[in-house]
Amino acid sequence: MDKLTQISDAEWVVMEVLWQSGSSTAADVIAHLADVKSWNHRTVRSLLTRLVDKGVLTAKAAGHRYVYRPAVRREKCVRQESQSFLEKVFAGNAAELLVHFVRHADITPQEIERLRKQLEEKLSESN
Repeated sequence: MDKLTQISDAEWVVMEVLWQSGSSTAADVIAHLADVKSWNHRTVRSLLTRLVDKGVLTAKAAGHRYVYRPAVRREKCVRQESQSFLEKVFAGNAAELLVHFVRHADITPQEIERLRKQLEEKLSESN
């Protein structure tokens, strides 16, 4: 699966549960989300089905239930979502994105140092 199908915001919430747990039943996901979302159990089951249909989750029968597992690593989805955001909002210009966040985000001195090191590494790779 080279290019993933886009994951909606609601699907992302469900995927976070599965990425953290590694595998879960629908009941486990519903219970986990009960404290943070007021979704009906049918909503969660529908989201799980959509994610399986998209190939982002696998579902394996275990008795009368299905056990869901991520078929794609979180990092791959983050990379795709980031690229989509970059293209949509900054016309693909990564430097503009970085400048925007440096100017407008609350960044600690430690985070600034981390960014500086990453930029230095990137610069040495291109030389």
